[in-house]
Amino acid sequence: MKKIYLASSWRNSIQQKYVKLLREAGFEVYDFKHPTNTEMLGFHWEDVDKKFREWSVKDYQQGLTHSVSELGFKRDLDAMLWADVCVLLLPCGRSAHAEAGWMKGAGKRVFVVMEHLEEPELMYKLFDGVCSGIEELLEMLKE
Repeated sequence: MKKIYLASSWRNSIQQKYVKLLREAGFEVYDFKHPTNTEMLGFHWEDVDKKFREWSVKDYQQGLTHSVSELGFKRDLDAMLWADVCVLLLPCGRSAHAEAGWMKGAGKRVFVVMEHLEEPELMYKLFDGVCSGIEELLEMLKE
């Protein structure tokens, strides 16, 4: 059984659907929204500081060392180390792309899933495949 790190965005409306479908297909899936498979929610900057949107760069640097940030980072990094495969589920932002790049650099397979093409990205050629949906992803994961 492959272990999957599903990298995406909190704002991605299909992220939970992919967690469910991949688990139904027999994969173990890390869900950053519920990292311990409980009702506990994953990392939020609001838990570090309610006014994080008003931060300066110096405030951000300090926020990265906060105990909540450290715990959230450790949980996600441990899951990245645990996983065999990364699925980069678009649309998503900087963190998910950093996670996918780290995992590819660590020698793990990375697949990009985009149900709708928003903008072509040449550097996705670094990864192991670009999929148009769950069916194509499941086929690529079999290989």
